[in-house]
Amino acid sequence: MTEELGVHRDTAQDALLRLRADRIAHLMLTDPSLTPEQSAAALGYPAGQVRRATVRAQAVLRAHRLAPYLADVAQAVHQAGWTATAAVPEVQYPADDLVVASLVLDGADPPAPALVWDERYGWRTATSRRHLLTKGAVPPSPSDGIRYLAQGTTPPPDALTAALTA
Repeated sequence: MTEELGVHRDTAQDALLRLRADRIAHLMLTDPSLTPEQSAAALGYPAGQVRRATVRAQAVLRAHRLAPYLADVAQAVHQAGWTATAAVPEVQYPADDLVVASLVLDGADPPAPALVWDERYGWRTATSRRHLLTKGAVPPSPSDGIRYLAQGTTPPPDALTAALTA
């Protein structure tokens, strides 16, 4: 398959993992009674080849559940004038089992270049619009330009905007 597509084996395996995880998550959304393993079996995936996909599928489901919250944050940040549009933050899965999201603040006079949300630690500022996530999704230490904002992992959007201006 890699020769046919002209991609490296690792690239093909990563794409297959993402595709399987997305399909497993979609099936679990349509039938919440299914476990990731049951969904994988229903889709005909060999049990020995889907362990990472089932883990990632659970992260995809958590991201799906968080989508309304992230949209509310995007709207609040946009209303504050810190983004040009109210685009929902980009969700990423840097370690398959972890959900993070990033929001570039491209509006007039933003309090930081960008915001990063990590399901383990909540919101923080980023010092760059280009490299929002550290390698392995290791959270950076608070330092010049990096602040952890508000309390909890999903603070109300108005608490987040208040923390940004404090």
